[in-house]
Amino acid sequence: MPTPPSPAADAPICLVYNARSGKGQAGDALTAVQLGCQAGGRALHAFPISRDKPPREQARAAVAMAQRVGGIAVVAGGDGTINAVAQAVLGSGCAFGVLPQGTFNYFGRNHGIPTETQPAVDLLLSQPPRPVQVGLVNDRVFLVNASMGLYATLLEEREHYKSRYGRSRWMALFAALATLTRRHRPWNLRLSWQGVQTEVQTSSLFVGNNALQFQHIGVEDGRAVEQGELAAVLIRPRGVLSQLGLVLNGFLRQLGRDDDVQTLSFRSLEVQPARGARRRSVKVAADGEIERMTLPLRFAVSDEPLWLIKPAEAS
Repeated sequence: MPTPPSPAADAPICLVYNARSGKGQAGDALTAVQLGCQAGGRALHAFPISRDKPPREQARAAVAMAQRVGGIAVVAGGDGTINAVAQAVLGSGCAFGVLPQGTFNYFGRNHGIPTETQPAVDLLLSQPPRPVQVGLVNDRVFLVNASMGLYATLLEEREHYKSRYGRSRWMALFAALATLTRRHRPWNLRLSWQGVQTEVQTSSLFVGNNALQFQHIGVEDGRAVEQGELAAVLIRPRGVLSQLGLVLNGFLRQLGRDDDVQTLSFRSLEVQPARGARRRSVKVAADGEIERMTLPLRFAVSDEPLWLIKPAEAS
């Protein structure tokens, strides 16, 4: 394992924050970090996200600053904003800090980072960095999940609903139901992993890197994430009513028991069109951010971890 970063006790904080995440708590996070840095004699470098300064640009700027001054790259935002900063931090040699500000906060909660601002800041300024596993899809980082097919479509349309009607878990549910009441063209894929090769027809391929999320939907293969692997869920094509039943099973934490759900775990997985299939690119959602990628897709555990400031054990 690469040598972990060892930031000084007064290491500067290089903060990327998104005031639009969650319920607009990032302003509170900025104030809390300012006060904490003042009390600890730390410098603070702020990188606010705006229309003219998107997340990836600000993430690269914050990491470059952290490298110059021996600082910690920190992000306040939801899983998508966290992903953008993690992409810049991976391989940089910098420690990584997270102040969760999103709707679900799967990444922070999975690693024991409080969702309340002040406890999260206290943890950031007092704990050392510890290694956490990173997933990659065609070299694109994902910390929670990456998906293609129906699930990626659901996330894309959910963002459309949220931008019009507001962000909440109930709105996420409504958007999911609206998407699932339509028919969707299935994918014919060839999967290769650990010497195994098989062809499948699926409406959705979901690859997860977050044990908490798998626990919430009732997929036991999600435990593989805690043993250094990724876990995949494939859903066989089905009718509209059956798709709604799938959502119900997920809410009841029984998705893994559904006969039309296949799961597998791996360190690396290659996904390409089955013989005769014509599709050559696909929309992929990585931690909720949509990007078109060329097939084949290669999902893998990164050889290098993120050095996340977190408690020794997640509660």
